[in-house]
Amino acid sequence: MRTTIQLDDQLLLEAKKHAAQTGRTLKAVIEDALREALARTEAARPQTRVPLKTFKGRGVQPGVDLEILRLSSTR
Repeated sequence: MRTTIQLDDQLLLEAKKHAAQTGRTLKAVIEDALREALARTEAARPQTRVPLKTFKGRGVQPGVDLEILRLSSTR
């Protein structure tokens, strides 16, 4: 996909130099840098903790079909 972005002149020069030194295209250097930045953002995202409710009881009571409950919750 083609798009236009404005980059800081010095940053663009450094990216071009890096591309030339590594034998890659400017496009590849920018794509890889963006992928790495997005991956770091995803990895840094805090994990959501879900509190689990517990209770005392005697387990599943006769006549309760957990399979039906599981199937109805997927709809």
